[in-house]
Amino acid sequence: MEPAQKERTPFSDIDGLTAEMSEIVLAALTEMGQHPEIRRVRRTGLDALRPALGQRLLDAGSGNGEVARRLAAEAGPRGEVIALDYSAALTTVARAGHDQTNVRYVTGDVCALDLPDDAVDGVWCERVLQHVDDADRAIAELIRVTRPGGRICLIDTDWDSLAFDGVPAALGATVIEQVSGHFTPKQRDMGRTLRRRLVAAGLTGLTATPVTCLFGSPDSAAVVLPMVNPRVPEETWATPPGLRDEWLGRVEAAGARGDFLAVLTIWVVAANVPE
Repeated sequence: MEPAQKERTPFSDIDGLTAEMSEIVLAALTEMGQHPEIRRVRRTGLDALRPALGQRLLDAGSGNGEVARRLAAEAGPRGEVIALDYSAALTTVARAGHDQTNVRYVTGDVCALDLPDDAVDGVWCERVLQHVDDADRAIAELIRVTRPGGRICLIDTDWDSLAFDGVPAALGATVIEQVSGHFTPKQRDMGRTLRRRLVAAGLTGLTATPVTCLFGSPDSAAVVLPMVNPRVPEETWATPPGLRDEWLGRVEAAGARGDFLAVLTIWVVAANVPE
């Protein structure tokens, strides 16, 4: 059976990467979790999910386990977090970083969860659905495993909102177009569609918050935006000859002048499963 997460961007096929690219992606995930803008997104998500003591929670697409451990701290010793990720390599990394919180690390597919109905009190799903073939199927699974009255928090990127300043507009547009489907997923508008998808699924108590991330230097942007990161190997760009070097040169020059800017909106949408 074809996996639900296609081999698209490096982040959706971590287990299939070369050793060099796997090391880059794993480091990028750690750096992203420490970035002030991503932390701001996650604070917004925690406020929306409202995890509580004693709850059993699912982190669907848990990556290196950082958020799962934060959720487990909120749930306390009588609660539990299931940290599920599609990647066996990431699950191994997450286990290696385990602390004393009550987290169980497993591999699995968000479109076919190996959990019974009403198994958890809440779900966190961050920047996963943009990589999934059928987002509505995945959302239906997240709803299925959440008890009536439980809460689901979906966080995802609106890649169509990505914009740059300080660099030639036409060049920036060309780079964004060329890397679509490779550095960024083909489902570029996932973030803005989350609200509509949860409305269609019949959830209640819905909140939707767009968080616009601002990157005021190339170094800051490179943590989240691979097309600005000079450490990403040239052979992975798959763009016309010379485009990468011209683009990164313009980015570096804008950074030296102090007028570089990148902005990207990430949506935080949460709702209750009906009683």
